[in-house]
Amino acid sequence: MTDSRLRAASAKRQRLMEAAARVVHEQGAGRTTIADIARAANVPVGNVYYYFKTKDELVGAAISEQARGFRELAAELDRLDDPRERLLRLVDGWLGQKERAARYGCPTGTLAAELDKRDEGGLDVEAGRVIRLLLDWVEAQFDAMGRPDAADLAVTLVGAYQGMSVLANALRDPEIMTREVRRLTAWLKELEPSPGSA
Repeated sequence: MTDSRLRAASAKRQRLMEAAARVVHEQGAGRTTIADIARAANVPVGNVYYYFKTKDELVGAAISEQARGFRELAAELDRLDDPRERLLRLVDGWLGQKERAARYGCPTGTLAAELDKRDEGGLDVEAGRVIRLLLDWVEAQFDAMGRPDAADLAVTLVGAYQGMSVLANALRDPEIMTREVRRLTAWLKELEPSPGSA
């Protein structure tokens, strides 16, 4: 295969992964078909099977795409010098997603909850790993602030995000996210680093 064909194949696979992440978020894994994802990626259905043999492989690709998206965001936030500022920017980004969250919920949280109803040890574990990526990154920020309770604070922050996403989605009210982001922002600004930390 020539370099240009390899690049085209790689681009098509990436389009399918991005479409899978978007469509699975909007419709749920159970309601999404391979044809739905092919249509969203503008790829003939028959071509999808060259890259992904089953719908579960496409759902796995959606999870991988969510993880890739978070890693890119974390790398961007890590360019900021101050860990508190990184957390504030993360929370501000959640506010930017409020309309989508009110309509579809958190991309990873809703998928993890749906997949948890299946047999254990498969895609449910993969979805949990994406949430673990977020938790670990948030914990690292609190740790960099010198907080000995960094793990607990990470659960508080990520749990608040999941909770506000569920409520905004269940009530179709994006302003829940606005109020909660305002509260979390004030909390993060007031949170004191531990004595003796830089």
